[in-house]
Amino acid sequence: MSDETILLGAVAYDAKVVTIWEGIRQHFQNEGAPMDFVLFSNYERQVELLLKGHIDVAWNTPLAHVRVRQQTDDRSLSLGMRDSDQDFRSRLVVRSDSGIAALKDLEGKTLAVGSRDSTQARILPLHFLRQEGVDLEQVRFLKFDTDVGKHGDTGTSEIDVLEALANGRADAGTVGDLIWVNEQSAGHVDTNLIRSLWTTPPFDHCMFDALPGLDVGKIERFKKALFGMRWDVPEHRRLLELEGLKVWMPPRESGYESLREALANPTPE
Repeated sequence: MSDETILLGAVAYDAKVVTIWEGIRQHFQNEGAPMDFVLFSNYERQVELLLKGHIDVAWNTPLAHVRVRQQTDDRSLSLGMRDSDQDFRSRLVVRSDSGIAALKDLEGKTLAVGSRDSTQARILPLHFLRQEGVDLEQVRFLKFDTDVGKHGDTGTSEIDVLEALANGRADAGTVGDLIWVNEQSAGHVDTNLIRSLWTTPPFDHCMFDALPGLDVGKIERFKKALFGMRWDVPEHRRLLELEGLKVWMPPRESGYESLREALANPTPE
């Protein structure tokens, strides 16, 4: 493989990942930015090999992104993110018969939460609930550690949370806003039984990460090809829709501060 080729890492959380990256690889080739990709089964291995310099760029979850930033003393390069990665939110959803009318009512109740490495289904909802004054030591937890290593990408643990509410195993649950909206749209949520009580403050989601020593030419070619994708170009739109965005955005770090705080001060579970 030529040294000019950008080697990108992504996690294979769904079969569509192959279709997405094969399409983006062809787009990069058309833009004069040779690129190839490597698929990983988990983000821990992807971060490890990025830090060792075995791949040039990693498409990371917020948890993986913050870990890269921390392990490079904030010297890593953030290259871009989706429009849908900005101002992401999670929700606290409750059973209508749970008696939960305010956040403090969670105390003494059973709260279903997603995977321990899911930013949107566990880490940040619990962090924000604690900030709101909920005594988490007084909450009973029903934990769904589904697909650990994929950082909540599959959404499986969030589906488990909603099922636990539907069958009465839990009084309340934490899910990402995207899953909540999609599951309602698909008719999978009985809105007479389950309702949204509270929405978290916004936070940011995925990011393209690279090491500070990455070749400047590769960086420039990567950005030019990435930001050259357009919603009004049919072959681009197909890939953008699969990846859940309309436009690639410049990076920003402000949306990860709450996650940094949450990782520095883990919540009791």
